[in-house]
Amino acid sequence: KMPDFNQLSTPQLQQIKVDLFDRYNEIKSRGIALDITRGKPCPEQLDLSIEMLYIINSRNYLTADAVDCRNYGGLDGIPETKELFAQYLEVTPEEIIIGGNSSLNMMHDAFMRAMVKGITEDSPPWGKLPQVKFLCPSPGYDRHFFICDHLDIEMITVNMNDTGPDMDQVEALVADDEGVKGIWCVPRYSNPTGVVYSDEVVERLAAMKTKTNDFRIFWDNAYAVHHLDDKPARLKNILATCKQAGNPERVFIFGSTSKITFAGSGVDMMAGSAENMAMTKKQMAFQTIGPDKLNQLRHVTFFKNVAGIEDHMKKHADILKPKFEAVQNALDKDLAGKNIAEWSRPRGGYFVSIDTMEGCAAAVVQMAAEAGVKLTPAGSTFPYLRDPFDRNIRIAPSFPPLEEIETAIQLVAICIQLVSIEKIMTM
Repeated sequence: KMPDFNQLSTPQLQQIKVDLFDRYNEIKSRGIALDITRGKPCPEQLDLSIEMLYIINSRNYLTADAVDCRNYGGLDGIPETKELFAQYLEVTPEEIIIGGNSSLNMMHDAFMRAMVKGITEDSPPWGKLPQVKFLCPSPGYDRHFFICDHLDIEMITVNMNDTGPDMDQVEALVADDEGVKGIWCVPRYSNPTGVVYSDEVVERLAAMKTKTNDFRIFWDNAYAVHHLDDKPARLKNILATCKQAGNPERVFIFGSTSKITFAGSGVDMMAGSAENMAMTKKQMAFQTIGPDKLNQLRHVTFFKNVAGIEDHMKKHADILKPKFEAVQNALDKDLAGKNIAEWSRPRGGYFVSIDTMEGCAAAVVQMAAEAGVKLTPAGSTFPYLRDPFDRNIRIAPSFPPLEEIETAIQLVAICIQLVSIEKIMTM
């Protein structure tokens, strides 16, 4: 059994510190340069979709109903792709829009439409209100928070529990403040904690009483099929639940194939009630004549059906699972039982979340960087880049080769121990 660092004497901690510095300096002397800041697919994952580069050619650029994908039109996507990804997001083809290659772009545009024109025909533009606030379950996805920060939308941190956002907090905030216009959600394999929202959380989000009538859930189902094992975590259908609760317009659902096919050349999608999608299409008509239909045809030709997507993702899991296991093995070996850190054990997604002792995360990130391992900056998983307890670190193990992941996590674990010892010795 590993010793609890908090129970050790100062001389014992000093000796452990010496040994750890030897290990730290040995890794530092290798001159490594490893970057595990972002959840990028590795080249082996991208190779899985290489057939897409030549699957559409001069003989098959027409849709099933003979639309020429080389030309203008198709504002909300070609029918085949709408059918496929409607099943993927568990909506109907009338409830989905297929766009370009970036769901983040779609989310940003949804915000801009709300700021300039309003969420509904009869609600005021958010940009003309004295204050717009958004709930941000944290730790969460930094790029969501960047959108709010860029648009001067006040972010309110909400605690993230093992089953999703703290719904007592959420319900109290939305019931009392008409300035609270929405909430960010990554409901399955949440970034970075790997949390999957429980049925109860989905039901409470759908049914809760809000002070404002244009409240929206931004439901970023980024990791809908990104499972690491053969027992996918189940997620309750948010749109169906909102309809049952009498709030069919409450949710905007987003997704993409960025971590399924090519990260820079996937397809993005937005879904919601037929009424929401009709208004969105009406506003989009001033922005674009249509998306890249050849790329949409490429995707549906490649996958054929949802089973094709699922089979493809099993190949991704075969590549990713050993890397996630390497992270767990390294953390277990060096940190388990020492009472200085806790970490997630995700069943899918792209990240592992580590919580250090309070006040240690920034120092760990800095120390790792000095030895050649670049981590996401401390605080990034919270609004305004401010982790109130300075303890969360996001690990993204997908891109580097397996042996580099093992080295990087060993170093991170060493840094966590060294920073923790310093803190314990000064307490």
